Parts: sequence; structure tokens; C-alpha cells
Amino acid sequence: MATIKKHAVVIGAGTGGYPCAIRLGQLGVDAMLVEKDKPGGVCLNWGCIPSKALISATKLAHKASHASKMGLKFEQPEVDMKTMQGWKSGIVKKLTGGVKSLVKGNGCEYVTATAEFLDPHRVKLTYPGKKADDIVEAKHFIVATGSVPIQIPGFEIDQKRIVDSTGALEIDYIPEEMVCIGGGIIGLELGQTFQRLGTKLTVLEGLDRILGACDADTAQVVARQIKSDGGEIVTNAMATGWTERDGKAWVEFKTKDGEKREVSADVVLVAVGRRPVASGFGLEKTGVKVSDRGFIEVDDQLRTNVPHIFAVGDVVGGAMLAHKASHEGELVAEIVHGKNRVNDVRSIPNVVFTEPEIASAGLGEEEAKAAGHELKIGKFPFAASGRAMAIQETTGFVKVLTDAKDNRVLGIHIVGPEASDLISEGSLAIEMGAFAEDISLTIHPHPTLGEAVMEAAKHAIGEAVHVMNKS
Repeated sequence: MATIKKHAVVIGAGTGGYPCAIRLGQLGVDAMLVEKDKPGGVCLNWGCIPSKALISATKLAHKASHASKMGLKFEQPEVDMKTMQGWKSGIVKKLTGGVKSLVKGNGCEYVTATAEFLDPHRVKLTYPGKKADDIVEAKHFIVATGSVPIQIPGFEIDQKRIVDSTGALEIDYIPEEMVCIGGGIIGLELGQTFQRLGTKLTVLEGLDRILGACDADTAQVVARQIKSDGGEIVTNAMATGWTERDGKAWVEFKTKDGEKREVSADVVLVAVGRRPVASGFGLEKTGVKVSDRGFIEVDDQLRTNVPHIFAVGDVVGGAMLAHKASHEGELVAEIVHGKNRVNDVRSIPNVVFTEPEIASAGLGEEEAKAAGHELKIGKFPFAASGRAMAIQETTGFVKVLTDAKDNRVLGIHIVGPEASDLISEGSLAIEMGAFAEDISLTIHPHPTLGEAVMEAAKHAIGEAVHVMNKS
């Protein structure tokens, strides 16, 4: 068993680990990235990228079948799910292959192995196949082990009848009926993907509304869309089990008032959240503190209580978002190199690829009020946007929250076309401490969807041109 010495070892090649490894290499740090599975982690292989590929394809099919108002008449699109899955897999393969090349090309060693801590300064690498194990000693370790879907009692995942997000992304046919247990981001993104292809969607949500992490007004727009497309949303519902009957899964659930009901499905998607992977690789041998909820505890440098061990991404909690993990990974790389950096972030944008899309940056209304802010709120509907009319996507709005004292932008919430791209302007505005006037005085090109952000900012200060201002 050989002993290898490195300055830094990154455990996990997901969206937190591989940017960290690339940045370490760029900075000239003698580093190693260890991954037991595929490069790119959940995001590239079983999450963000494959789901957005399928979402884009099904949106295109949906738009084609509703283009008659624009004078474009098509036959009903014929959907070949096996071909679509192959196209999606090609995108994933290209991106994951690129990750390994980028890591190596920037001077960081990439190793396919399982890493296990032996003590705070050593990990054992177990390679697939018959190659002997190695020991790696390092001055710094960065844990980027990510998260996995939460399972619930009575719904054992078989990736056929009962699936998690990974299984849902591999479905190569169009189910007649789908039950989604959990009305959060992952469940609705995937549920609506199949709903656009004709699947009857039923959402069972334990809380009193779907998309509890999103602005309530934006969530209502998505709820209306699901219902308009023939779906059903049952809130305050607790799934209790299921039985196989007549070639279907019959999901049993209780409502808030104790009523027992059941609904049939070809596929049951369990999407009730994710849990951190902070065990199973010897972390307990290092003395690193883990919270009661299973997250690794870190400070504002992403440093654990064991100073030379860092952790980034889903495993440290907060927003479980790929772009958050990447930012943290690059930040830690610079700290390991010796730079004085802290994780001082004002805005982590959140995007939901539902129909329509939702995106937000900064504070929500309740958050802002709880923090003592008196609010002025500006709102601009896409129904008043010339560009939105031209692309036949007028559902939704932009909402800008400002502090009534000085008009500083506190939060921006968007539901509607291309919200995922539009929110970057809002995130930048909040990060820079912008005021509503800064956005309103910035000339936006016409005709574009981005004008809606400008108009919402103008509306907050009573200067909107294309919508009536508040009296």
C-alpha cells in the first residue's frame, strides 16, 4: 500500500468539488480530486443538466402543439421518448467528459476511487477492480460529497413503479398517470415535464401550498398552470402507502381533516427533498462536527472545526444549489492557496424550471418584513410586454421589493418566460447594493423580456411608463 503526499485532496467531483479542483490547479496547488462515480456529480449526471434537457424538449413539443394562434399549424407532435433519452444522455456524456479534461488540463490530478478517512490527515483510496489501495496524506481536505434523495416509509424506490428524481429522468415512455409526492422544486419540474406530454399529474403536498421555498405569488401562477393543464394539487396531504391493483399503483393518502383517499398512477415520483452525505466515508474519524440534521458545520470560510478540513456544497446545508456549491468550491481553493477570503454573499439566486419558470434573488416579502423593512413593491406583468406577446408567453410578472426608506433593492421575484436568465440582473443588483433608481435608469434594449425588470423597478418608485403607477 503506497503513501502519496498532496497539498490538498478534494473528495467528490460534483459542482462543488470539480470547480474547487480546477481552481486549485490554476493556482499551482499540488492537489488531487477523488470521485468514486462519474465526474460532474448529481447535477451533470442525474439532476440539473439531464432534467433541463428533457424540460426543453417537452416545452418545444408543447409549444408546437399550441402554435395555431401564430398562424403555424402542425400535426400533433410525435414524441419518441427513447430517442429523447438518447439525446439527453449525449449531452450528459459530453459535459461529464469535459469535467475530467478540465481538471487534468488545469494541473489537478483526477482519480477514480472511493476515499475513506483514516484520521484527520489521511485518506485511503480504494480503486475499482483489483488495483491495490493507496494512502494519501494531505495538508488540506475539502469534502464535497453532496446529497441524495430522501426516502419515505411505505415507498421503497425500485426505479420502476416508485421512482426518485434519478429514476424519473430515465423514463423512456409517456405514463398515462403520475403521482408526485412532494410539491417542491424537483417534483414539479419533473412532474410538469411529463404533464406537457399528456400525462395526468397529481401532486400530493404536505404543506398548505406548493413551492414553499418560493414567493407565494409566483407559486400561485405555477399552481394555476398545473390545474389549467388538467392536473390536480392536493395540499395538506400525507401519503401513507400504496398497493398494486389493476395494473396501477394506488397511492393512499390522508387529508388535513383526516379523510382517507387514494389515487392511481403508472409512476409514483417521490420528491420530498434531499439529505446530506456526511457519513459512510470515515468522517467520524476526523473529529469534524456534524449537526443534528446531518450537515457538516462550517464557518464563513467553509472551514470545519478541524481547521485543515473544509466542506462545500449540499453537505454544508443552506440552499442546495449547484451554483452555490461552485462558488464555495472556488472560494475554498483560494483560501487553501493562502488568500484571505470569506463567504460573504448577499444574493444566491434560485431558479425553478417549472411552467412557467420561477426565479428569485434576495429577500422574500415575509423575510424582509421580519428583518424590519417597510416595503415598497413594484410589479410588472408580462401581459404588458411586447416581447412576451410576440413569443406568446404572457403568463407571470416581475416583482421588485425595495426598502421604503431609500429604495434599496431587497429582493426580485420573477415568474414567467426566461425567468432563469432574467434573474442574473437582479442578483447583480442586490450584490452591488443597487437602488431601484439604478435599475430604472439603466437603459434596457427594446423589445426584450428584460424591460420587465426595469419597469417593475420603476413601478416601485412610481415612475412606470407601461403600467399604471400606484396612487
